[in-house]
Amino acid sequence: MGKNRLRFSHYNEDNLMPPAITSVVCKEDYILSVAFDNGESGLLDMKPYLSFGVFQKIRDPGIFETAHVSFDAIAWECGADIDPEFVYDKCHIIQQSTSADG
Repeated sequence: MGKNRLRFSHYNEDNLMPPAITSVVCKEDYILSVAFDNGESGLLDMKPYLSFGVFQKIRDPGIFETAHVSFDAIAWECGADIDPEFVYDKCHIIQQSTSADG
């Protein structure tokens, strides 16, 4: 458990799971705007991943724009998907949670 706690130190202290993805919007230049169920939102630049495996398929802008939320992950119609842990770890958070639990 201690090892996971260090790995996920930016997650809620009581919950070692990443927040669920609630929405995704495709932006220009292979950027995804992502909202999470903890009230945070961020931007994920997909350009560094477009030459790897199944992600080569989303280099086509028409396919990239099919991004949607599927079971807390981001998925594309071509079969590519990204789990919420990866998304949360790689997102540049632009809005912090405004929870009153503080």
